[in-house]
Order: sequence, then structure tokens, then C-alpha cells
Amino acid sequence: MKMKNKMSILLVLSLSLLVVGCRAGSSQQLHQQSVKSQNSANHMDKPVIVILIDSLMDKPLQDAIQEGRAPAMQYLTKKGQYFPQVVSSFPTMSVTIDSTLLTGTYADQHHVPGLVWYSNQKKRMILYGNGAKEALKIDQLQVFNDAIYQLNQVQLNKKTKTIHEELADKGKESASINAIVFRGKTEHDLKVPRFIANSNRVPEQLRITGPQWFSYATFAQLDPKNSWNTPPWRKFGMNDEFSAKDIAFLIKQKKLPSVTIAYFPENDSSVHKKGPTQLEGIEKADQALQTVLNAYGSWEQAVNNAIWIVMGDSGQSAVYDDRQAATVDIRPLLSHYRIAKLNQPVRSDDQIVISANERMAYIYAINDNVELSDVVKLLQNEDKLDIIAMKDGKNNIHITKGKTDKLFSYHPGGKFIDEYGQSWTLSGEEDLVDIKVNNNRIKYGKYPDVLARLQGAMYSHEGRYVVVTVQPGYELVGESSPTHIGGGAHGSLHEKDSLVPLIISGTNTRPKTLRIVDIKDWIMQLVNE
Repeated sequence: MKMKNKMSILLVLSLSLLVVGCRAGSSQQLHQQSVKSQNSANHMDKPVIVILIDSLMDKPLQDAIQEGRAPAMQYLTKKGQYFPQVVSSFPTMSVTIDSTLLTGTYADQHHVPGLVWYSNQKKRMILYGNGAKEALKIDQLQVFNDAIYQLNQVQLNKKTKTIHEELADKGKESASINAIVFRGKTEHDLKVPRFIANSNRVPEQLRITGPQWFSYATFAQLDPKNSWNTPPWRKFGMNDEFSAKDIAFLIKQKKLPSVTIAYFPENDSSVHKKGPTQLEGIEKADQALQTVLNAYGSWEQAVNNAIWIVMGDSGQSAVYDDRQAATVDIRPLLSHYRIAKLNQPVRSDDQIVISANERMAYIYAINDNVELSDVVKLLQNEDKLDIIAMKDGKNNIHITKGKTDKLFSYHPGGKFIDEYGQSWTLSGEEDLVDIKVNNNRIKYGKYPDVLARLQGAMYSHEGRYVVVTVQPGYELVGESSPTHIGGGAHGSLHEKDSLVPLIISGTNTRPKTLRIVDIKDWIMQLVNE
């Protein structure tokens, strides 16, 4: 029994690392093949291939290209369009961003609040996997169930259709390869490893709904030979090479559907460990991308016969290399409240729950005697807190920050129009969110699309809570939450965490706005042309 428990921990830790991003893999050198291209296919016949490279950022990508370490991405850029600053979702954590990409909505509509959050309905923390220290303190099989089943089949709002569901409604096929969020209309049975199934709490086959073509690491592969990429030391298939091989399999078998969404996870791990300037993860992702392009016989044929969308999901801010200086622990600020413990059920006398998502956190008042305004005042004693936000029950969101008495408030609808055509009512100190207003037009600064993205988080789930973020260089910590000292971290609204590059090849069109939230509608237009 002890051995089974150890194996369960090993697998769940690997799954947590999939979501958070601390992954590893091999680096196989691949070379571009030069084969004469054939006539390009009609635009309407071109399948769309979306490759999401975790924590891909503009500056390191440009450095990698200049050093000759990303020839595939350089080729697609030269043959298409490049946009260095596309706005992510918020919190800038993979589960929320991927939900935004698939549904074309922010968290107030898709209802996936972050990697770690508290369910008022279930009276417990929801963790989709957030590092080894937390995983060792909590119910392993609950994390497994939350990340693999509950996230897609329960929490992701059923009223908000994914791109896979909309394509199925139109009679079109799609594929999901190693993507964290994948809900569709076709039933699939995931192969649960025996040492997990033997726990009697998880069946040997777990039924989920996804797109027609579905692969997810050790649980489901398209290429029968891809099981070679799923041993424990390869993170059970949570690696770039696994994703590339399954896309290449669909191409070679001429089974590529209208839309394929694939996830390359490994760059995120490299950035977390070594910081935003590292290039090894980009080089590895590019090698995997070469595998995909080579499946067409030549890169020219690849561009002629498919529409390519290669993009990041979030950026990362460099974390200072001094642990004491870099980490911001919220617990001492709220020490006169009873704070719920991670490894215990929430008790009736608990007053506060802290859910840290690297550089942002939700702080919940779970006792009626706790006033959110009092929590905010205590948090203002920490000068490293960048944004402190709460809602007032009257549709208003109030924002302040550490070591200031300034206040900014807003709500949707009103005379002020932002860069994306969204209307707002504003009052107070606009510099708190770095916006400038001229003739009722809003221009965003270092917090891109801050009003809509923060609104999304503030209304993403039930409960009374405060949202906090920290300034670049710092990371929020709670009980046993992971840290990335001297490396990189994300989660916040700041542009360092929020801006990602986008490469488009095979079409001259682009999304309505340069935001991840608008990519789904654009892909649907590409498919329906």
C-alpha cells in the first residue's frame, strides 16, 4: 500500500508540474528538409494548427532567432506575420488562459478562476496542481480528479462553449493534443495507470468529453508509437516531443482536422528555473516544431497547406535571487484572523483562506464577521503589493495598493471607452492602474486590458474575496506554495506577465484585437471561410 501511495504521489506531482510548468524532456536535433513545394491549397481548405508554447516571450524569442536557435519559428515569421504584444488573460496562469483561449471569454464567463482557488460550494481548496510542497500536504487523488476531470467536465462553464464544441456543432472535426483544457462533444475513456486505479477511488477508465481527435500524455495517444514518450522520467508524456509526434502523426496519416490545438509545455519549466532570459526552452520547443513542419515533407509545403498559429500563453517576471527579499508572505499581515490550513478541512472557526497563484492571490473572507475592507487595510501595510482589489456588492470594483491611501473605482458601462471598444464608468486615482483618459478614451499602460481582465477574476466564482498582485521581481507565498527564487514567475496583471508573441503563417488575416480572448472567434472565421 505504501508503494501505491508513493506512485500516486509521483503521478499527481507530474500532473501538477504539467499545469504549473516545471517539466523536462529530451532535445533531439532535427534538420529542415528541402523538398520542392506543390501548389498551395485553397485558403478554405487549410487546416488550422495552433501551437501554444508555455511562457514564450518576445525578447527571448528574438534572441533565440538571432542566435540561430529557433529556425522553425524564424521561418514561420518570415513567411507570415509577427505580433510581439498579445494580451493574455488573468490570472496569468495556464488553466485560466487556456479556458479563455478555448471559450473566447474571460474568467467571469468561463468560471476557471486560477490554478489555486477556494470553492465556497464545496468548502475546500481547489488545486489543479501547484508544486511538490503543496501536493505532499493534500489529498493526491483529489488533485488528480480536479485536474483531469473536474476542471473540464464540471468547473468550466457549460454555458460557455469551447471551440471544439462549436466546431462539432458545425459538423467539423478538431484535435486537442496535451492541452490542459480540452472539453468537446466526443466521449473518450482515459487510460488511468493501474497504481492510481487500484486506489478504489479512481476507475481504470475515466470517461471525459473532448474533440474527436484527442491525446493527453499517458492517458491517451493518437500515435501508437508515442507511448515511448510517456515514461515517468519524461513526465508521463507532458513534454514537447510527445505533442509534436502526435501532430506529425495526424499530418502523415492525412487525418488533420479543421483545427488542432497543441500544447508545448517545457519552456515554462526552463523560465521558472533560470529566468525569462533563458533560451534552452525555446530551442527545445523549436526542435519539436521542426518535427511537425517536417511531417509535410518540406517547410514550404507546411506553410502552403496549413494555417499556423504559434503563440505564448503568459510571460514571466524575473524573481529576485534573494529569498527573503523576493517572497511576500500574506499570512503575517492577517495574523489576527484564523487562517485555514492547507492540509486540514476548513473549520467552522476559520476566517480566512489564502490561495496563492505565484504573483497573484485570492484572499477569501469565509466568516461573516470578517469585513473585506478591513482585510484590504491590513494588506496595505505591505508596500510590495501592486494591486489590491475588492468588489462592493454594488457592481463596483475598488482598487488600491500597498502604502497608499489612494483609491480607484470602476464598473462596466458608461461614457469612457477603451482601446477594445469596452465601455466603463471610472472614478478616483487612475494612476493606480496606469491608465490615461483623454476625451473619454482610455489608454492602457503597464497593465494591458486591466479593467476587463480584473473584472473577469473578480466575478469568476462565488465568495467574498480580495485579489492581490505583487510588483515585478516578487512572488506571493502562502503555506507551502512553490517559489522560483532567481528564476521567473507569472500570475499578475503586469505587462511582464501579460504580453506574449504571436506568429501567424498561411493567412493574411489576424484576430479582431491582439488579445487571447479574441483568438477563438478569429479561428472560427478561418474555418468557416
